[in-house]
Amino acid sequence: MPPVGVDRTRERSATGRKPTTGRVRRSDRARDEVRLGWMLAGPAFVVMLAVTLYPILQAVFDSLFNFRLTDPDAREFVGAGNYAVVLTDAVFWDSLWVTLLITVVTVAIELVLGFALAMVMHRAITTLRGWLRTAILVPYGIITVVSAFAWFYAFDINSGGFVNNWFDWVPGVDENLNWFAAQGTSLFVIIASEVWKTTPFISLLLLSGLAQVPGDLEEAAKVDGATSWQVLKRVILPNMKAAIMVAVLFRALDAFRIFDNVFIMTNGANGTEVLSLLAYRTSIGRLEIGLGSAISVLLFLCVILISFVAVKGFKVDLASARGGE
Repeated sequence: MPPVGVDRTRERSATGRKPTTGRVRRSDRARDEVRLGWMLAGPAFVVMLAVTLYPILQAVFDSLFNFRLTDPDAREFVGAGNYAVVLTDAVFWDSLWVTLLITVVTVAIELVLGFALAMVMHRAITTLRGWLRTAILVPYGIITVVSAFAWFYAFDINSGGFVNNWFDWVPGVDENLNWFAAQGTSLFVIIASEVWKTTPFISLLLLSGLAQVPGDLEEAAKVDGATSWQVLKRVILPNMKAAIMVAVLFRALDAFRIFDNVFIMTNGANGTEVLSLLAYRTSIGRLEIGLGSAISVLLFLCVILISFVAVKGFKVDLASARGGE
């Protein structure tokens, strides 16, 4: 195939006009796609900004004042004083550690289980796929508060929880075990409920990634003698990189903002307090609006940091992954 520049030169000499290069045509298409994207997503983007930007700015503003809701007239500007108080408090760092522990363990378990479920749904017989996806999605369709109460009553010995009787054959489990009396067992129940509730969500995201893996590449690898593990490692996972990043990012952000399960099961007792619950206790329980706003702003900054680390860590260009230029 001759070079593009040679063809364009010939075209210009024949017509006497400057030819339209392939690069210009791609740029026009890219501009059209950008314009269409803004037309479709622009209204939703503006509404989202209007809904989310105001509370964020209000929280940043309130965090700069020593402000108690019981005495609003005594509001005093303290600058970064509330942040200094929060960042030097051991309770904040304990809550941050518990939140990170729940986030990391939950996302790691859900990623493995979600990928296994996605493989099952992807390989299932066509007639069974609909039923299988419906069955797997049932936990995700249940309201978080309802599932939290269900798990609480299942493990709570004071309300007749059945788990101790069903699993008394497991070492360390007997009918007198109080799961919510210690940090380790409490976090185990909280993490288990999170995994049960949201693994279907991450499996759906990974299933969409599996659907994008070219089947001919898998067949070619098998023909070349690759094992199942080599096909998974060399073909499937690299082609699912964008879907894995989206799944991990979405679930990490969601798990980092955990509130319902902890509030219902332990109410933050026995070292299970998370950042969202700490902000709630400070703002609503103690009516310390300034300190509570400072914790909320720090929580928001942590969410931004997680997003930045995930995007940079996976090194995925979503713009090119969609098949555009």
